[in-house]
Amino acid sequence: MATKPPTADIDETRVHASRPKKVAVGVPAVLHALEIANQQMGVARSVQTLMRVNQKDGFDCPGCAWPEEDKRHIAEFCENGAKAVAEEATLRRVGPDFFAAHSLDELRAHDDWWLGQQGRLTHPMVLDEGATHYRPISWDDALRIVADELTALDDPDEAVFYTSGRTSNEAAFLYQLLVRGIGTNNLPDCSNMCHESSGSALTETIGIGKGTVSIEDIHEADLLIVAGQNPGTNHPRMLSALEKAKQRGATIIAVNPLPEAGLMRFENPQTVRGVAFGGTKLADEFVQIRLGGDQALFQAIGKHLLEAEAQDGGVLDHEFIAAHTSGFDAYRQAMTDAAWRDLVVATGLPEKALRRVGEAVRASRATIVCWAMGLTQHKHSVPTLRDVVNVLLLQGNIGRAGAGVCPVRGHSNVQGDRTVGIYEKPSTAFLDALDAEFGFAAPREHGYDTVEAIRAMRDGQVRFFMSMGGNFVSATPDTAVVEAGMARVGLTVHVSTKLNRSHVVTGRRALILPTLGRTDRDRRGGAEQRVTVEDSMGAVHASRGRLAPPSEDLLSEVAIVARLSALVFAAGSSSPSPRSSSERGTRSLSELASRSAESKRPERDGDSALATDPGEDDRGLPEHGAAEPERPDPAGAQHPSNVPHADWAALEADYALIRSHIERVVPGFDDYEERIDKGRTLHLPNGPRDARRFATVDGKARFTVNPLEYPVIPRGRLLLQTLRSHDQYNTTIYGKDDRYRGIHGGRRVVLVNAKDIVTLGFAENDVVDLVSEWTRSDGTIEERRAEEFRIFAYRTPRGNAAAYYPETNVLVPLDSVADVSGTPTSKSVIVRLERRA
Repeated sequence: MATKPPTADIDETRVHASRPKKVAVGVPAVLHALEIANQQMGVARSVQTLMRVNQKDGFDCPGCAWPEEDKRHIAEFCENGAKAVAEEATLRRVGPDFFAAHSLDELRAHDDWWLGQQGRLTHPMVLDEGATHYRPISWDDALRIVADELTALDDPDEAVFYTSGRTSNEAAFLYQLLVRGIGTNNLPDCSNMCHESSGSALTETIGIGKGTVSIEDIHEADLLIVAGQNPGTNHPRMLSALEKAKQRGATIIAVNPLPEAGLMRFENPQTVRGVAFGGTKLADEFVQIRLGGDQALFQAIGKHLLEAEAQDGGVLDHEFIAAHTSGFDAYRQAMTDAAWRDLVVATGLPEKALRRVGEAVRASRATIVCWAMGLTQHKHSVPTLRDVVNVLLLQGNIGRAGAGVCPVRGHSNVQGDRTVGIYEKPSTAFLDALDAEFGFAAPREHGYDTVEAIRAMRDGQVRFFMSMGGNFVSATPDTAVVEAGMARVGLTVHVSTKLNRSHVVTGRRALILPTLGRTDRDRRGGAEQRVTVEDSMGAVHASRGRLAPPSEDLLSEVAIVARLSALVFAAGSSSPSPRSSSERGTRSLSELASRSAESKRPERDGDSALATDPGEDDRGLPEHGAAEPERPDPAGAQHPSNVPHADWAALEADYALIRSHIERVVPGFDDYEERIDKGRTLHLPNGPRDARRFATVDGKARFTVNPLEYPVIPRGRLLLQTLRSHDQYNTTIYGKDDRYRGIHGGRRVVLVNAKDIVTLGFAENDVVDLVSEWTRSDGTIEERRAEEFRIFAYRTPRGNAAAYYPETNVLVPLDSVADVSGTPTSKSVIVRLERRA
């Protein structure tokens, strides 16, 4: 039987440490997954549900975006996937009685674990202005409140629409259509905080913001470099692919500041070897790099390859370089000028260790580089990833079997959402196709990304905020600023499956709109509906839930957006309409004084170049074509009401109609319905992978010259990275342990090198405050504080530390972002430890 939810928060006084593990998964992982599943679902429901995860006739795991092979195992899920499913398919419920019993102040006082463990939301709820409790509301009344708020805006850009990666392609496509029909591109998403740096670097260098490998390429690689990633916790099914590559003779190099069990040894619970004979050693070498030293590592690899070519020849793929790349001579000169002593300092590794990695790359016939947040959440993340591409280009490791770039997405369908239009800077080609399909003129002015949206809320420029899934308050940086900004918003709306922090840190009014999850059966128009999702490797497949929904009062995300669109656009021209480019040029003096576009959207480094770059069409989107400067849209004169024309009721009743619209708007979805039938997979086109075709400014893959950058840590300070525990998925906290790292019973811990603990004058188990120090542009220092963290000694590089988010998001300054991409620098926070009084 499922158990009742907890009544108390995590007791952080009980946290303790043991020896970190050196092996991942195995029987303990299976037992822990089944324990969580039984707590949430009971035995019978657990078996019924888990056997359908990632099956061709089942539902896609709501966890990570790692792809499936065509031939599926009977148990096609990992430990954390089982936890994610259990959390969604839980028998625990949060209904009107729960909200009547708990005031908003009481809920705010609880930790994120307690909130998430209470169960599935069952009814629409509203928080009236000044009220102490949520109260139930009908769907009609709830959606009318939203529609009235939207149509009352003075300007469409006063609204912000956030998207979580869990949202299906169908719901995301309708959502972006609603938003652009209202007249704004304010579509921040979770990708802004994770792989935006990947998209920025890859778009500029190879013309597409996605990876260029398939699951088969992983199996066929000669060398796999896994950098800034912890697959044992964040993408456990990746371990099976690495094991298969290893068994075929691949070399694996793990690059990370922390040793992670998942890259040491893998005990595959679906094989006799994994259960009884110690499993498979994965990493041949662990490169323990300093935080932020990855750019220097890849420059060292490139420098080594060029030196070896000059000395021995036969190292570089000259034919590929000549036919498919540009900028090689400038890159070669830059690497010739690079000093080994600087690369040693930046990485914290001796030259011989750097050359050893370089030699492994030299000897490889086919190399793949995989990465995640460890490479994307630094100020210099985009240059770092450009240098990753440089290394691969030297040997022609793009567009051939077993080779390429592999940014590993951490949230199911975050890539698919971007493909179908969830993007604050859409290409002109995408918007032109959208206009033609729905008979209106979508806005061309770029919208807010996540950080810009928070700044706008902070500055009182946002009257309406809507989140399609996710937990915005806990996922974003600079928690105090986010919470204060959210409080200034007139109405906040959350489409959610479960209770989370964002439901209790609200605007003046708030709505919770409960929705179906991946595991839930979705009947519309008298038939069961299916949705589609895209994995990390550009493969799209269907997902169909089978469980009875937790309440008859739930609507699907598609139904919520379709009904809201019908209400908003029924008013026709009464909804705020986007300004054409010419209208933007003739604003009144009073409007310019009160609402300057420049102050609303400060230009990020590289934005102006990206706006006119033919490769800008993709940071996750497929190749929609060249982006162009803003220009008047002739469609505007043909449609004075300027709203999208669609049969919203029909779209709600039959999701295949939505897919037919996607097919006509987004390239690569030809024969969409047929290609996802009967468990088939639709593989989206990928120019670099399929034909060595590069949609860049010059039509070639681009070598780039990137000045070396790395964090400099002041004396007496540490460089902190925020990360997940093993009992965690994004902001969802499943339990109190981080089993592989040996942390048990709590989360408010900071992992510090044992020598640094002594040097800084502390002892293990001391309780300290973490105080971040952010240097403003004028040289003054801002401080942020996270209280009561217990020090544990851990094998980190000297000067580096680690602690869990969302507890440490409060330390990440809003304005500390990656150049070009604007991604928060959550892996690069200067902190000092301050003893508790």
